[in-house]
Amino acid sequence: MSEAIQLAQQLLDLFGSQCIKTEQQDCIPFERDWRGRTAAKALAVAIPRSVDEVQAIVRWCQSHQVAIVPQGGNTGLCGGSVPCPSSQRPQLILSLLKLKAIREIDCDNDTVTIESGCTLQEIQELSELHHRLFPLSLAAEGSCQIGGNLSTNAGGVQVLRYGSMRALTLGLEVVLPDGQLWNGLRGLRKDNTGYDLKQLFIGAEGTLGIITAATLKLFPKPFQQTVAWVALNSPQDALLLFHALRAKVGEQISSYELIGRKPLALALKHIPSARDPLPNVHPWQVLVQIDNLDHTHCAELLGELLTEQNLIQDALVAQNSSQAHALWDLREHLSEAQRLEGPSLKHDISLPMSAIPVFIDQTERLLNAAQPGIGIVCFGHLGDGNLHYNIFPALAASSTMELEQRDGEKISRIILDLVAQMGGSFSAEHGVGQFKVAELARYRDPIEIGLMRQLKAAWDPNGIMNPGKLFEIQSD
Repeated sequence: MSEAIQLAQQLLDLFGSQCIKTEQQDCIPFERDWRGRTAAKALAVAIPRSVDEVQAIVRWCQSHQVAIVPQGGNTGLCGGSVPCPSSQRPQLILSLLKLKAIREIDCDNDTVTIESGCTLQEIQELSELHHRLFPLSLAAEGSCQIGGNLSTNAGGVQVLRYGSMRALTLGLEVVLPDGQLWNGLRGLRKDNTGYDLKQLFIGAEGTLGIITAATLKLFPKPFQQTVAWVALNSPQDALLLFHALRAKVGEQISSYELIGRKPLALALKHIPSARDPLPNVHPWQVLVQIDNLDHTHCAELLGELLTEQNLIQDALVAQNSSQAHALWDLREHLSEAQRLEGPSLKHDISLPMSAIPVFIDQTERLLNAAQPGIGIVCFGHLGDGNLHYNIFPALAASSTMELEQRDGEKISRIILDLVAQMGGSFSAEHGVGQFKVAELARYRDPIEIGLMRQLKAAWDPNGIMNPGKLFEIQSD
């Protein structure tokens, strides 16, 4: 009997078939990443039913030198929640999907404490029941889990007003690599007592421990949200409009999404329900959401700005929730439309807002010079400096893998080198995972990399936590 089979049998004997899955048909959905870019065989899939069981499994893995791959909803885009094919060590997937308890909701403190397996949508709906808002909003909110949102520091469409998961989190509970449980579930907005340890686990992609619960901030539910679709001539005009709007309504702007013509055209082509909100074709548009402002006053505000600054080419203000939902539905289908069009090279980048118009202009010229006929799909969260900058090369490919092998290095260097020169980041909200390890090594300061490696070595000296994510595997 092979060592892997013996180890899997030990797990079954200790934790039972309700917790440990070893059959191929049971494991495959957990072993393959959401985009189908990678898959690697796991020793087994563990689905613990309690935090105590998570601790016991981690202690067993530590004693047997089995690597642990923590997994939430497995909706990530960088391969961070699936086994790494280059690892020579047995890898156990540890799914948090059964840790779904709502431990406490404290409306007087505007906090909720939940376990990591709760989906984002479940937390949104719970907050709604208590007339509160949990503002994180993602396209995958029906299936992504809070543990994964924390491990990747998820962002989404309302970071502009409310911040990413780092800003939304007050406390964590974490199972450490040796099986100890750190209880940092404090609902405090002020706690100046040394290192803020929770921030080290948020965005660490499961390389330092397993987040099992969190205390999150809630907010007053806006009494009204008005959504507008505004046409403009350029990203520079979009930036000027953003600042003009903020001068009028301040922090009431909760979303400000920039959308180029190409991604909109793909949505109109591939999504049956998609309709162009405006009668004429425009090169750029923004989707704006303003909290606590009714549609009449929003229309008046845009009319004032049209008269004062001549930035707006056309605009539609949603008159009711159905129209607002249709505009957001169009925005949320942009990624799906690209998938239906064919393989593309995706870049999730962030820049200082002031640099975005120059970046878009310079990068388009550089890419067209390198590959005439290239297709550029640019959209994203202009209000927080995050662009999804995706490329359809002039010569089509049968798969994303073929595309990356043929064109990926050349195109990505043009884009990401300019991002770095402008003080930006190659990963705004998708994380590093196993697909962007080389970019982390290339673009982050060696001192930063060294500090991160020292932290990893101190907390996980045997390297069992999610190997191959953030850093290359040095030895197994």
